[in-house]
Amino acid sequence: MEISLAPEIIFHIGSFPVTNSLLMTLILSAIIILTSLNLRNKLKLVPKGFQNIFEYVMEAFLDLIDSVTQNREQTRKFFPLVVTIFLFVILSNWIELVPGLGTIGINETHHGKTILVPFIRSASADLNMTLAIALISVFTIQFMGIAAIGAARYAGKFFVNPLRKPYFIGTFVGILELISEVAKIISFSFRLFGNIFAGEVLLIVMLNLVPYFVPLPFLFLELFVGFVQALVFAMLTLVFLKMAVTAHEH
Repeated sequence: MEISLAPEIIFHIGSFPVTNSLLMTLILSAIIILTSLNLRNKLKLVPKGFQNIFEYVMEAFLDLIDSVTQNREQTRKFFPLVVTIFLFVILSNWIELVPGLGTIGINETHHGKTILVPFIRSASADLNMTLAIALISVFTIQFMGIAAIGAARYAGKFFVNPLRKPYFIGTFVGILELISEVAKIISFSFRLFGNIFAGEVLLIVMLNLVPYFVPLPFLFLELFVGFVQALVFAMLTLVFLKMAVTAHEH
């Protein structure tokens, strides 16, 4: 059996292919949106049950972001993006641990090789999805940086007059900074995709070899890896946001 690197097509809507990872992305998005709307409609002055847990988690995130920004106004601006990325990514990572997610499907033969086509696949195991989140993160960073300090000052971080002291060094550093902005997209997308896809492959292999208690340590390991990857993605976005809204001279 061979596990496909690319997401598998489940069905088509007209000429638009719907893959198993896209289906999982839509399901997770719907869960987050509906849960948020339901919680908003049931908010109480004296919290109970799930609202208690939700408020505790949100306050923890607020304090964490405050510790990076040292500015409550910036925290409020960054909070929606950072927390949304964390929640979506961690759910995408942990969904691979649902029993049968990557093993229930159809075996299809392509070019003489048998490939498992699971009905549902972790969204984080699809490079298209991780690349999309990376693009959203990086473009938002650029937009907020320009909005905070102005287009001219923001461009001054990357395009420096070579005659300005220290000669040529500032220009060279600016070019490196510009390259690093592009590299963020690659780093964000491939780090998340590589870790989750590798974990998915490991779990499928272990469940096929030893389908009982031996895979349990690997399940707990993937829980930890999924949490760390979501936190790293969100925190790097936060740090880059803080750097983007800070003027070059500071």
